[in-house]
Amino acid sequence: MSPDLELSALEARVLGVLIEKELTTPEAYPLTLNALVAGCNQKNNREPVLELFDGDVYAAVQKLVKKTILGSVHPIGARVEKFRHNAAALYELPPPQLAVMCELLLRGPQQPGELRARVARMHPLESQQALADALAPLLANGRVKRLDPLPGSRAERYVQTIAPAAHPIEVRANTTPAASPGASGGGTVVTSVLMPETAQFVKRDEQALLEKRIVELEDQSARLRRQLDHLAWSLGKKLEG
Repeated sequence: MSPDLELSALEARVLGVLIEKELTTPEAYPLTLNALVAGCNQKNNREPVLELFDGDVYAAVQKLVKKTILGSVHPIGARVEKFRHNAAALYELPPPQLAVMCELLLRGPQQPGELRARVARMHPLESQQALADALAPLLANGRVKRLDPLPGSRAERYVQTIAPAAHPIEVRANTTPAASPGASGGGTVVTSVLMPETAQFVKRDEQALLEKRIVELEDQSARLRRQLDHLAWSLGKKLEG
């Protein structure tokens, strides 16, 4: 792999989305910038879930264009520019390998069973042997590598290497220390802090209103977490907890 073809985390997300949409919704491909942003921020089939802005995605697109991994087209009668990828030709990836790389770009390290099931939406793999056949050349040329099983698991995982910062490899201990009563991290702690402060203002017949407020706060907390995940992800880091 040529060094100038190594991708950043944002570039990996953009490329993964373009490959995915070409394979799953070819009638809507190439993609406009708006469609590409929506695909990057999609909540299903993504890890992590992000909240990128047009400028974030467009900057990544321009870098990929300079690397000749992406190209732009102006369809006749269309008023907006559309984007397509050149990954299949540039990385010499036939359809099964292209689908595997796409899934690893979008969701990170995966075990063989889940990888095959998820790749199937883009390209059919009738058996685990078919997956192994697709992985073999990717492992041989170094674009994918095998990871040892996580503690408590017997299955190996596979991760793409063309965008190392997209999904930093997790290091998990065999045991998890018990959380202290005042430790942060998780909806339970947030609720336990909020409830005493609001309970004095809430009567029994206002319980529904309180529950609605808790849901709103949990949504805000989830949004902040996604934004932090995005920041850490773009820096090649992984948040704990």
